[in-house]
Amino acid sequence: MTTPPLPSQRLLRTPDAALLLGLSARTLEKHRCYGTGPLYRKLGGRIVYAVSDLLNWADQGVRRSTSDTSGGTVHPAKPIDPSKLDRPGPVRR
Repeated sequence: MTTPPLPSQRLLRTPDAALLLGLSARTLEKHRCYGTGPLYRKLGGRIVYAVSDLLNWADQGVRRSTSDTSGGTVHPAKPIDPSKLDRPGPVRR
């Protein structure tokens, strides 16, 4: 029995996406509400994340040392000033 090929872009629902990132599902939901998290897609009533988007978001926090200021910022899951976001878009509160 052969299995069908996986799609080129694997999509994960919130619990699996959170597990991949080492976060709780609730933290990922908060990031989504505040606009500080990874890109996501809404398919009907379901929220899904592309694995590549999750990894790209996590890579924004890559550092070599505590004094390293290069790269982007992974913001905490709380309301922040929209001018501090790395990408444009609304931040709902």
